[in-house]
Amino acid sequence: MAKQCCKTSVGVLVLSEDRTQMLMIRRGTAPAGIAPVAGHALDEHADYAAAAREEVAEEIGLTVTELTPLVPGGFHPGRCRRINSTGHTWELFEAAVTGELDACEREVAAVGWYPLGALQALAETTAAWASGRLTTEAFTADPGLEPVWCHWLTELGYITLPAGDLDVIEAVAATPPSQH
Repeated sequence: MAKQCCKTSVGVLVLSEDRTQMLMIRRGTAPAGIAPVAGHALDEHADYAAAAREEVAEEIGLTVTELTPLVPGGFHPGRCRRINSTGHTWELFEAAVTGELDACEREVAAVGWYPLGALQALAETTAAWASGRLTTEAFTADPGLEPVWCHWLTELGYITLPAGDLDVIEAVAATPPSQH
């Protein structure tokens, strides 16, 4: 039975020690995309910080040693596959981690370090898909950023997308993943 959406999400950025790479996952479940660790927050977790720590452990097997809240955060209309999903209120963190990568096979198709400069090309792939210049099949086979992360990584200054591209990406994010 599908779970109800709690309408809250947490996102966790893990940067390399020299701050030139970001640890990202290729999602193993819908919606397709490459993204930092993220998950529902107030469904089974005490608070957003606890959710951040637990999602990192669950998705990639690492232990958070330091957690720093990031601004912004807030509501994004991106929908998930859960029942009654209409968007999520997000809190974002940067985390220092320890341990050995051990990705959750159900949720993570792949995990790896991405040079910060590569994030822009991933965002542009998502913009091409959202605007109809790339098929859903092609995007699923070789995805760009998960749509919600185009928003957050733009807000955080890691990527730059024109407002028109952000608008079409947000429109796609606001549709149920089953309709992509």
